[in-house]
Amino acid sequence: MHSRVLYVSILSCIGMLLVACSSKQQPSQTAPESFQVFNPIVIDTSYDKSYVADIHSMQNVEIRARVKGFIEKIFVDEGKPVKAGQVLFAFSNMMLKEELLKANAQLKNAVAELKVAEVELKNSRNLVEKKVVSETELEMAKAKKEAIEAKILEAKAAVSIAELHISYSQIKAPFDGVINRIPYKVGSLVDEGTLLTTLSNNKEMFAYFNVSEKEYLRFSKSNELTKQNNISLLLADNTPFKYKGRIETAETEIDKNTGNIAIRARFANPEYLLKHGATGKIILNGVLNDALVIPQKSTFEVQDRVNVFVVDSKNKVRTRPVEILWRLPHLYVVGAGLTTGDKVIYEGVQLVKEGDSINAKPVDLRSLLPQLLPTN
Repeated sequence: MHSRVLYVSILSCIGMLLVACSSKQQPSQTAPESFQVFNPIVIDTSYDKSYVADIHSMQNVEIRARVKGFIEKIFVDEGKPVKAGQVLFAFSNMMLKEELLKANAQLKNAVAELKVAEVELKNSRNLVEKKVVSETELEMAKAKKEAIEAKILEAKAAVSIAELHISYSQIKAPFDGVINRIPYKVGSLVDEGTLLTTLSNNKEMFAYFNVSEKEYLRFSKSNELTKQNNISLLLADNTPFKYKGRIETAETEIDKNTGNIAIRARFANPEYLLKHGATGKIILNGVLNDALVIPQKSTFEVQDRVNVFVVDSKNKVRTRPVEILWRLPHLYVVGAGLTTGDKVIYEGVQLVKEGDSINAKPVDLRSLLPQLLPTN
């Protein structure tokens, strides 16, 4: 009996111990995780933005054969400068000269026929006055003279055309420039319209680059394009071009496929470093006044929309889409979606989700600007 009571007592103690251990293992309610939050601020700042640019010569034309024939002589070499009016190519023109001789002969024959017709007309007029022949004979003489005069005009036109064709046997430079590749050499037979070379005027160069419609409207409203008279060009090797450029004009249409509009800048090129067809990057810089900014690290994208997490009055996390006007290094300029009164999660947006409760710890965004804005 005593042993049984002892056994029951031991079981009771073990049960109490298990209950105590179980109660200790029950998790207590976890405190909300802490996140830094900030208020968007308004600042004045500057920006630099790069755009891919296509570089073109101020003048670039194709030099083509204007008559069919053999290339008799080439007076220039590839990559060499030429002057306006300088002869570049000469074609064999014996057949063209024969055509000119033939046209001149036909002109002389027509002139001789006109002299005979004038004499006949004079005689017919005298005979009509003497009533030897009828008025019909006089009219026929006049018509014959007019026909021969028309024949002379036709012959003169043939002479002019023949002379023009002979002039085409020499190809001259239309302006000062640099000769590109010459694919056909002396002795080559080429047809009319064959590309002989290209000629580029590289004293000044055009750089074309595209901006979005929104950027173009913003530039236009603030007249920033007209202020861009000291823009930089990065070459293909990312080295800066020695000379500064200026914005000149924009195209008149927006590309329906891309939503972009092309802008043209002009650069001096006295050392002829820039070549037609080269590429580079245009660097635009300017000033942004009263810009509402947030750190880029505080944002995330969903279906190509930029969003932030804001914290409401009950410390609940809410998703908020925002419109981005401009990208700065580490910062976004916000156009819509936020005010300076909103509380935005600064870091760790990947650790929270819509509806979470957090412990918001305010941080002054202005104190973080030195590490977010570029130093000059």
